[in-house]
Amino acid sequence: MVVVLVSFQLTDSTTLQYPNYFPSTVYNFEGNPLSNSKIELGRALFYDPILSADSSISCASCHSPYNAFSHTDHELSHGINDEIGNRNAPALFNLAWQKSFMWDGAVNHLDVQALAPISHPKEMGESITQVVIKLQHSKLYPKLFKQAYGDTSISGEKLLKAISQFQLTLTSTESKYDEVKKGTSKFTKQERSGYTLFKNNCNSCHKEPLFSTYEFAYNGLELDPSLKDYGRWGITKEKKDSLQFKIPSLRNLSYSYPYMHDGRFRKLNEVLNHYTGDINETPLISNELTKPIVLTPNEKNDLIAFLLTLNDSTFIYNTKNKFPKLLLLKNKG
Repeated sequence: MVVVLVSFQLTDSTTLQYPNYFPSTVYNFEGNPLSNSKIELGRALFYDPILSADSSISCASCHSPYNAFSHTDHELSHGINDEIGNRNAPALFNLAWQKSFMWDGAVNHLDVQALAPISHPKEMGESITQVVIKLQHSKLYPKLFKQAYGDTSISGEKLLKAISQFQLTLTSTESKYDEVKKGTSKFTKQERSGYTLFKNNCNSCHKEPLFSTYEFAYNGLELDPSLKDYGRWGITKEKKDSLQFKIPSLRNLSYSYPYMHDGRFRKLNEVLNHYTGDINETPLISNELTKPIVLTPNEKNDLIAFLLTLNDSTFIYNTKNKFPKLLLLKNKG
């Protein structure tokens, strides 16, 4: 029941596997062929605070594997020197199907996405040049780069592509919904009802099986007066993009709260209450939301029951995604 995208002849090569009901990936694997050694290098880099200016913050500090690689402790991201960011840290999974990144789509390729948090003064506050120097002086990383690339030379391009490789392996495809699609499980009566409600009210923006189109939309949230975040408009400067943010996937919602770009909602009921009554109706509103969504309390419960079938505990507890033991040896050394 899987589709293998590309096969490589290298001994160390591997492939991305996913269910046959998933669409084709959009990431160009020919420019960065997967290999086990590069994935492990990227995994080490993802969990190592050496990427930050004061070695206190790693990628995993805001993207915890137990939270679907999001951050539930804070509404907004936290960085070095206890700096508070402007947005909620989004969940990281199924990235091979996404063509733009960040809530506003400021980055259009996964291979350079890590530059944004590394260099952001409220996140990791470091330059890629300094990261390379630190890695070159490490006892661990020249060996890992040699295993991955054939020599001990370290460059910004190599380390960014290695981080991409690890992130590309973060696939969430084993929820109850997926089991139903594969014919190994069945929805309960309430879940079936919720699935129907989802298809009638939510599927246009949160298209299955990825449960997002990964496009940008304004969903009627009132502007936070303290953050004054206008989303995609900050990138394009086009009026039509004002207050638009990237549509997140609905997979793993039990693990990835709080919700929205600014983390303003902590419960799914709050999210549903927004879409069924609290929408700020303006000409900028997404076309999909111009028609009111009307749900009874029981229907809201049914819809939530279905959304919970998108939780993927296999993904959350996958040991291949967790903190690598080799970093423990590095720290002891």
